[in-house]
Amino acid sequence: MQVMKWSALALAVTAGTTQLAFASAQSDSKGIVEDSSFDIFNRALYMNRDYKHGYSNVSPANELKGDRTGYREETGLGIRLLFESGFTQGTVGVGFDAHSLSNIKIDSGRGRHGNGIFATTDEGRADDTTTEVGGAIKFRISDTVLKYGNQFVASPVFSTDDSRTLPEVATGTYLVSNEIEGLELSAGRFTAINSQTNTGRDSNSQSDETLRSANIVGASYAFTENFSGAIHASDVEDFYKKTYVNLNFNQPLADDQSLSVDFNFYRTTDDGQEFAGEVDNKVWSLAPSYSIGAHKFTVAYQQSSGDSGYTYGVDGNGTIWLANSVQISDFVGEDEKSWQARYDLDMTSYGVPGLSFMTRYITGDNISLYDADTGVELEEGREHEWNAEAKYVIQEGAAKDLSFRVRHAVHRANTVENSANYTDLNDTRLIVEYPLDVL
Repeated sequence: MQVMKWSALALAVTAGTTQLAFASAQSDSKGIVEDSSFDIFNRALYMNRDYKHGYSNVSPANELKGDRTGYREETGLGIRLLFESGFTQGTVGVGFDAHSLSNIKIDSGRGRHGNGIFATTDEGRADDTTTEVGGAIKFRISDTVLKYGNQFVASPVFSTDDSRTLPEVATGTYLVSNEIEGLELSAGRFTAINSQTNTGRDSNSQSDETLRSANIVGASYAFTENFSGAIHASDVEDFYKKTYVNLNFNQPLADDQSLSVDFNFYRTTDDGQEFAGEVDNKVWSLAPSYSIGAHKFTVAYQQSSGDSGYTYGVDGNGTIWLANSVQISDFVGEDEKSWQARYDLDMTSYGVPGLSFMTRYITGDNISLYDADTGVELEEGREHEWNAEAKYVIQEGAAKDLSFRVRHAVHRANTVENSANYTDLNDTRLIVEYPLDVL
């Protein structure tokens, strides 16, 4: 489940005209060293998952107890070093990026391991430390950049996840073009994706099969300052094919008010050897929201249809840009319908800049469930989830941008066969992040 959601506005440039820009990014290049940057990003994560009513953490320690109850509790520190060079001057600019990802175990145990923070040793324990290094070469002509190598990707049809201490890393070629103001075009081919815990190439697998290749294309366009749209497609070899559509509208109103609407749609079908099983799914979400001063109110409706639920993972565990994909569940089971009510509060207006709160409740039903052995349809699946979050970001001084965030979720389902998402589970996380701009 994704920690941070994106919209087409994040992909599209802010202006809405179609005229060519007068100056390109490459013509403004100062050089490979002069335009370089070096950042250090630190994230400490405490994560506790408490499994309820017989659905447990499957581990050797809990099997001795009859595997009826269990919890997972771990703390880790992720350190990311990211160097991004500028581009050489001239018609074709050349540069490179390099990164180092290090994960340090602060607390874990064989009976508490399994939150997706650490790699697992042969003895079933959390690995003490892991380090991964990578890099990419890049070329730029005008406002078009071609990058080849290890990279972080944020496409609705191929998205590296960043919900633990470290992100996933994809290997491949990615082209992003912003030649026309307001229009962004993208295309890529990726042949491997590393998980958030393992340093081995292509360690993110699904059904014991790894990514062969994923070809993606996309376009996003800002029609006006307030209205944008996007369409993306992917072909993940021997797994599935996807099409994604987004429409986003944001209208400022009088007296510090605004109205926004976000629409997302996926169409997924199986492909080739069908390593993800038979996939035939349509899922869409619609999320209008109203902001007034420090307050924001959002409601969302999401509906899944077809002969299967929505599936993702081998194409990145962040590849689910839907309104009701929240802390634990995605609410994307076969035939599932779900509603969300959400409230956000920004305390800046009350004299505490950097402090914010969020709470939301999502309920889903009409999930089609089947017996794994006989294929007989079971009772209708139902689930619901409540999330609460508080975050504070230091605004100035030596610790500027240091942030503290507490997230808590409670998820419940009506039956253990509700394998569309999860069964009963509580999830608590404390996240401390400290970004440092060295260059």
